[in-house]
Amino acid sequence: MRERLSRLWLVLATVTLMAALAAMAGLDVSLVAIGWLLVVLSAWSVVPAAPDEAEPVAAIIEPHAPRDPLPDVAAAFAALDMPVFVLAADANVLCQNPAAEKSFGSITPGMHLSARLRSPGILDMVRETIVTDQPNQIEHSERHPSERVYIIRIAPIEPAKGEGDMPRLYALSFRDISELRRIDRMRSDFVANASHELRTPLASLRGFIETLQGPAKGDVAAHERFLGIMFEQATRMSRLVDDLLSLSRLELKSHIAPSQRVDLVPLVGHVRDSLLPLAQELGIEIRMHLPAGKVEVTGDRDELVQVIENLMENACKYGQEGGFVDVHLRNEPGQPVELSVVDRGPGIPAEHVPRLTERFYRVSVADSRSKKGTGLGLAIVKHILTRHRARLIVKSELGKGTDFTVRF
Repeated sequence: MRERLSRLWLVLATVTLMAALAAMAGLDVSLVAIGWLLVVLSAWSVVPAAPDEAEPVAAIIEPHAPRDPLPDVAAAFAALDMPVFVLAADANVLCQNPAAEKSFGSITPGMHLSARLRSPGILDMVRETIVTDQPNQIEHSERHPSERVYIIRIAPIEPAKGEGDMPRLYALSFRDISELRRIDRMRSDFVANASHELRTPLASLRGFIETLQGPAKGDVAAHERFLGIMFEQATRMSRLVDDLLSLSRLELKSHIAPSQRVDLVPLVGHVRDSLLPLAQELGIEIRMHLPAGKVEVTGDRDELVQVIENLMENACKYGQEGGFVDVHLRNEPGQPVELSVVDRGPGIPAEHVPRLTERFYRVSVADSRSKKGTGLGLAIVKHILTRHRARLIVKSELGKGTDFTVRF
């Protein structure tokens, strides 16, 4: 309005001056006013309005085509570390994230899911979700190329607000629970093995007690013999319980690395001295090969004693045919500290070596029990060395002996 008046000010001034002169000249005032008004209106209509005063033009709203959500969905799933397939309503694979490509191989977009996954359970679940539009999940196991267990879930991808006409998409995800199932299996095996190990001496004790209370009630010689066996069985159970408690304690603090500095030279000598009666009984000579100075490592003294004692005792028991057990402690400049316990026994078959540190695993059950083993010694060694961030290396050759090396 202001801009239009600024353009007409000269016209208005002129017309107003002429109207005033006409009135002074004696013309009819009403006629002069009507003429002034007509001139002003004519001039107003001739001068164009400013751009900002132009009449609004109705916006033309055209219906837009549905936006393709697939690029956004694919970009979001690419950030996940679990395999995900995006499916269309006909179960064709529209895209897969990098984790799915790594686990199941590349699949051509548009290919039906059954071309990659042939499990009837998975395909039935997908079909059911497409029909009902409700999420579903199943547990699925695969044995090739390796044994894996997945929780497979399919759910519809809900459209964003205002995108109701977008095509239906479905996310098929795979959550790997193989490690959880392996731990569950280990736990159940552990309970079964522990129960079995305890059941045998308990059954023996019960049988001997019943015999002493019944047929051998007055037999002094039977009492002496049975009580000796019962003492051995009770001692075996005590060792087993002690080892189980040791494992439990080690598992609780396995994530806490020790911080003390321990000199291994006197530690190895102390263990050798404590095992001398056993070595003499078995006819074994323990030969020491120790450096002159200190050999310090970061560790827990009591736990390292347990490791060295276990390795040296096993070497004496299972390698007694060789007559010698050699203990080497090496501390070469620039190299990790190594403690090796070497026997000259019959050796261990190669297929058994990787499983030696499993709980209750024995190369020979009868041989282990005859030597009063619980089947937990090397499992304890493994847990201690894991806490110490050390490694146990086992080398064995049939007929020549076995070398257990701890590398710190």
